[in-house]
Amino acid sequence: MRTFFDELYENYHHDLFQFLLYMVKDRDLAEDLVQDVYVRVMKSYDSFNRRSSEKTWLFSIARHVAIDYFRKQKRKRNRIMEFFDWNEKGEQIQDHQKLPEEIAIQKDEVQEVYRALDECTVDQKSVLILRYIQCMSIKETAEILGWSESKVKTTQHRAMKALKLILAKMNEGGGRP
Repeated sequence: MRTFFDELYENYHHDLFQFLLYMVKDRDLAEDLVQDVYVRVMKSYDSFNRRSSEKTWLFSIARHVAIDYFRKQKRKRNRIMEFFDWNEKGEQIQDHQKLPEEIAIQKDEVQEVYRALDECTVDQKSVLILRYIQCMSIKETAEILGWSESKVKTTQHRAMKALKLILAKMNEGGGRP
């Protein structure tokens, strides 16, 4: 198992980190989630049946780790929202989370695309990241997501339409939609 894990780390660590960084937009958090992925890999190594490639298996685990993180954050936000009576204050707290430093250095147009990507659904975001940023095939994307190739194509098409619409709204309003 040690050589399997070493090869997995050697071959895919950078891509895995990038995938999670694009999903969560926070370098430290992405590093933590990568560690969670490797813990799950160690725990589920015996159940890996090799019907898919190591890469698709690893990215499938990573996607589930990211989704679990988002679910935990949503539950935490809901508990906080229930605790306070927001109607009395008449204010809404907005999240102005900064982009990773790598993205901040890039051109404004690329930054807009990344901000617009955050407005897409998790499924749309996953497909766009896997297909266009990680350069995976439709087949690999389908295996990672546990979907049919047809569903990947449909989600990709809808995601591209949504992204274009979001970008158009951002350009009209000069910022976030």
